[in-house]
Amino acid sequence: MATTQDEAKKIRIEYYTDPLCCWSWSFEPQWRKLRYEYSDSISWRYVMGGMLTDWNTYNDTVNTINKPAQMGPLWKEARHVSGMPINDRIWVEHPPRSSYPACLAVKAAELQGITAGDRLLRKIREAVMLRMMDVSDKQVLLQVAHELTEECPDVLNYAQFERDLSSKRSINLLKADLRKVRARGISRYPSLVFRKKGKRGIIITGYRPYHVLVEAIRKIQSDIMPTHSIRLQDYKKQWGNLTPREMAEVDAAVKY
Repeated sequence: MATTQDEAKKIRIEYYTDPLCCWSWSFEPQWRKLRYEYSDSISWRYVMGGMLTDWNTYNDTVNTINKPAQMGPLWKEARHVSGMPINDRIWVEHPPRSSYPACLAVKAAELQGITAGDRLLRKIREAVMLRMMDVSDKQVLLQVAHELTEECPDVLNYAQFERDLSSKRSINLLKADLRKVRARGISRYPSLVFRKKGKRGIIITGYRPYHVLVEAIRKIQSDIMPTHSIRLQDYKKQWGNLTPREMAEVDAAVKY
């Protein structure tokens, strides 16, 4: 386990995101690669954005979206641009009512550690983006958490998660995230804030290619180098499910 002194030497990343953000899902290949290659040089945490409170108040003026059916074309665009699989039919067949329940689920999982929160967020993204599951439904979120527990029993304790899902601690963690979103004026996802003590911070907003992330951390620490070469077997073990697009992102760097 890294010491506090070791952590202080790392570049810290705050990742502002939302489980219903198609661009954040599209960004998974780059985000996973960065965390793998530079795992000893960076630390990170998620900040949940609460992108969709409900459809009565939601109004995306940039993309002209104020009702569920209008979200589908945006997801199609994300699929086309990124190459990540996305099933946009959910916005016609059974659209999620809000992203807040899924955000809260991530915070509840994080009470068991950053890995638990990360793995559950990934499972929620897969559920909504690939399986067209309504992750605004509490029972769906419990089902996804149960699936994660069966796959990785050492990562998430289901009974504890079920208790924490409606706990005051989880709600307060989400409220703290939402306050941070408002304080920073974050309105697009993904948004990543890179910081290191004594250095000027850098913010990257929106879907970006991998080299932009590397350039950002090198602006903060010019001599930073990857700490892990990508070996396919180890990469698969680290992440579990990988889409073809995620495999393509690392293909050139893989050592067999």
